[in-house]
Amino acid sequence: MNTREQKLEAFGRLLDILDELRVKCPWDRKQTNESLRPQTIEETYELSDAILKNDHHEICKELGDLLLHVVFYAKMGDEKGEFDIADVINHLCDKLIYRHPHVFSSTEVSSAEDVVKNWEMLKTKEKDGNKRVLSGVPESLPSMIKAYRIQDKARGVGFDWEQKEDVWEKVKEEEGELERELRAIDAAESDEARNAAKDRAEDELGDMIFALVNAGRLYKLNPDTALEKTCAKFRRRFTYLEEHTIRQGRDLKDMTLAQMDEIWDEAKKLGL
Repeated sequence: MNTREQKLEAFGRLLDILDELRVKCPWDRKQTNESLRPQTIEETYELSDAILKNDHHEICKELGDLLLHVVFYAKMGDEKGEFDIADVINHLCDKLIYRHPHVFSSTEVSSAEDVVKNWEMLKTKEKDGNKRVLSGVPESLPSMIKAYRIQDKARGVGFDWEQKEDVWEKVKEEEGELERELRAIDAAESDEARNAAKDRAEDELGDMIFALVNAGRLYKLNPDTALEKTCAKFRRRFTYLEEHTIRQGRDLKDMTLAQMDEIWDEAKKLGL
């Protein structure tokens, strides 16, 4: 692995390269915060994909792409006289020191949970920090991740189930309420009643998903990661079904569900 001096040299090299690109490259020169933002989101998801695949080579590559964006935003801030990369790094360092008093000061903690509680409380006290516990959760986060982060933030200040097993009563309660509204849709005798039942069912579906996210969190399972894995598994098996059918000169639309299930089970046996 590289020495500290080599790491610092590599970072300086990146800064030098970006300085030159902003002057000499037409594409790099025209970028703004707004134009770069969609690509930053895309790069973040590409890193997420690499992490889920546990592909170390891709993780390294995607981290580089994301680092470029961090340096790029700082470069544009520097050009406008607002901040530069040193400000970004120093702000981060100051925040890490402030939020880890058990390392850099005399505060004592007995567990990782205590660290999280201190972290959340300190954030609400910072001069430019989050004035409310949930204000640090971005509105634009995907809903599944947002639900997890909201619950985790609330846990940081003690708002959580006393026993994790208690969450299952909530899941069952939400399941019953959802089922009741789904039955109401089928039983509705007018469009008005049906639409009202659909609105209530949508609310209950959200409540049930939120409760399941809570259950996953309490059992230290990340629901977003779990759902990503299930989506990937479904994609593999459905692709096998589709390709198997094409090789036989058949069309999925002409097959029965039982025939498709038979091939689906083959995919499962193959470990797809």
